[in-house]
Amino acid sequence: MKSLLHITNGDSFTSRLQSLELKGDVITWREMLCEGKTLSTVGSESFWKTRFEFLNKNYKVSKSWFIEKTLKEYRSLCNHKQQDQIVLWFEYDLFCQINMLAVLSWLKTHRRHAEISLVCSGKVEGSEKLHGLNELNDEALMEMYENKKVLSQDDIEYADYIWQLYCSDNPIRLENQIANNDFQFEYLSDALKTHLKRFPTIKNGLNDLENHILEVAKNSKPESKKALMGELLTNQGYYGFGDSQYERMIASLKPLFSSFDPVKLTKKGLDVLKQEANYYSELRDNQMYLGGSLKYNFLYNTETERILKL
Repeated sequence: MKSLLHITNGDSFTSRLQSLELKGDVITWREMLCEGKTLSTVGSESFWKTRFEFLNKNYKVSKSWFIEKTLKEYRSLCNHKQQDQIVLWFEYDLFCQINMLAVLSWLKTHRRHAEISLVCSGKVEGSEKLHGLNELNDEALMEMYENKKVLSQDDIEYADYIWQLYCSDNPIRLENQIANNDFQFEYLSDALKTHLKRFPTIKNGLNDLENHILEVAKNSKPESKKALMGELLTNQGYYGFGDSQYERMIASLKPLFSSFDPVKLTKKGLDVLKQEANYYSELRDNQMYLGGSLKYNFLYNTETERILKL
């Protein structure tokens, strides 16, 4: 009898999966590696130290919470040595895809002999909208589980390679992989494109999402910051971000808002949005990492969709 381990993308889906009563143990991957500095050696002491420093400084995550929620679950993963089948449950968005790459990189090193399968939600027949795992009914989840993709050694090697590139100090090499679709990761190209759009644009120094925040503020005229957040969370394409991530972005743009109740932009905010002013110099001292690369060491050219090194 083969033994089974499920690795999920977060707590809410873990409880959902447990209600399906599938065989096997369940481990939750509690990280958001799409933000902040990452090291390629997933699970090493320096990897977790780097992650804790980022989460503590930017999201006020306490040491006890980090140990209890993230490290305990990771240690539990380390202790699950016997399973010959491992099933990953992730979603189409950038948030999930980056976590998925890290988990696959770890599995490549530490679980060489296990059969690894992927259940990845996204496109649903008859719907334009991309769907998260929790948006699917039990029947659809079971169908995806029955049709899960068994990853080849080449798939796993490729995921590890992309993870190494994500953790490198130059995103240009990652850009060259976007068109590479010979592997079983249906949503990875779109997630990588989305990642590159997080570098500041040449035109006004803000990235794709920061521009989107200003756009929603100007065009939708939200009554409150909460209404602004609501709109940002519902229409976000391939990002898959949570409210705390948007809170942090809005905070970095605060000088461009004259009020949050109702939401209004300053004259400078409107000029930046119209690309008549550039906000890069106000942000560039921010030592913000996207993977292994410093966000403000690169610019994104929206016309060619290419990254430039400064």
